[in-house]
This record gives sequence, C-alpha cells and structure tokens, in this order.
Amino acid sequence: MNGAKLRERLAKGEAVTMLTPHHASSGLAVRLVELGADAIFVDCEHGTWSFEDVRVTAQAIRGAGGAAIVRPHSHERPLLIRYLNAGADGLMVPMVDTADQARAIVDAVRYACPADYEKRLVIAMIETPQAIDNIEELTAVEGIDVFFIGPGDLSQNMGYPPAPPFGQPRPQAVMERVALAVKKIRASGKIAGTLVTSDELPSWLEHGVRYFYIHSDPFLRVGLMGVKRMLGR
Repeated sequence: MNGAKLRERLAKGEAVTMLTPHHASSGLAVRLVELGADAIFVDCEHGTWSFEDVRVTAQAIRGAGGAAIVRPHSHERPLLIRYLNAGADGLMVPMVDTADQARAIVDAVRYACPADYEKRLVIAMIETPQAIDNIEELTAVEGIDVFFIGPGDLSQNMGYPPAPPFGQPRPQAVMERVALAVKKIRASGKIAGTLVTSDELPSWLEHGVRYFYIHSDPFLRVGLMGVKRMLGR
C-alpha cells in the first residue's frame, strides 16, 4: 500500500492506522502489517534506522500490503530526498511551524520524485503552540496530506512532561490545544491525525481525526501485566 492508496482512503473518510515496531526490524514491521496495521512508522528521529534499513524495510512492508512512513530528524532538504529515494512511501516531518516550512517540504518531495510524487504521503507534524496558532496558514499549503498533532512534543513545549504515567491522561491544557488544532484542521477541509491509545481512539474518531498513530508498547505492557497477574507477581 503506497502513499497514494492511503491518501485515497483518507479522502473517502476512512480511518488509517500507523503502528511502530520501535526497533529497526523488517520482520516485526511486516508482522504488524499482517496483524492489521495500514502503515508502519519508521522513526528516524528517535530510532536507530539506517538508510539501508529504511530501503529494505520499506520493500518488505509494501510486499505485505502496507506503507512505510518515515520520520526524519529534521527538515533538511537532502535528508528528505534521501529517505524518499530509499523507498519511503511517505514522510512525517517533525516541528512544522510555518507555511514556508510546509511549502519547502512539499517542494523537496516533488523534486525527489518528479514522476510519482503523488505516490508519497506527506505529513506535517504540529508540535508547538506556534504551529497551532498558524494552523490556518499551514492548511492553506497545497501538497500536505495530513496535519498530525504530536501530543508528546506539544506537551514539552507547553512545559509538561512528554508523556503521563502509564494509564493516566495528559494534562487538560494539552488536550484542549490538541482538540483546538483538530477542530481548525477539520474546518479547513484537511485531514487531522494524532497519537492515540486504543482507549482514546473512539473519542478522537468522533472528533474527525482520521490518521491514527498507535504505539505498540501499551499492548505489550498490558499483555505482560496480565501474565504477571496469572503468575501471582
């Protein structure tokens, strides 16, 4: 499933799920697709993926029917181009605060893939109060497919820890900003995305979010907690 197929589904109002294997493992990435993930998050900002890892894993993910969405560590034009040339089905670019930054990302994608840029999904990450203030200008940029609110970095940029204790909600002030961003994105007619737990997903679906990033760790944690309870630990 390349970026164009994800875009088609989103345009129809369908929800898309993206999971992360957390590790540079093509086998685990493929297994997540086999279990139902639409896309795999290849995190090159915080992860250990090399360009060769991206190339091999993206091929394996597509072979299983999914899409490889790469997050680079910055907006650097040569970096974006290299990941696209390595086979990324889409880019999820962090810290997009201004319309000029968004336009530069679109330009880099179209330069790297002049014949088939429409096959690549382009996601702008909204992670600062400044970006939320600039939402109307950002959503006016043609070529950005999804505007994704990153609650972890947004929390830090608002003076809170990046993640709450397991099972606890994020600060209300952060969630209100996320909700405001989603409302503005939806009002512009564009696709909104955010990070969710399985418990949070139904509510954000009702709010109009259609691109969902889901960590695999909570599922593993819950499963292991259940095993420990059965063992009396």
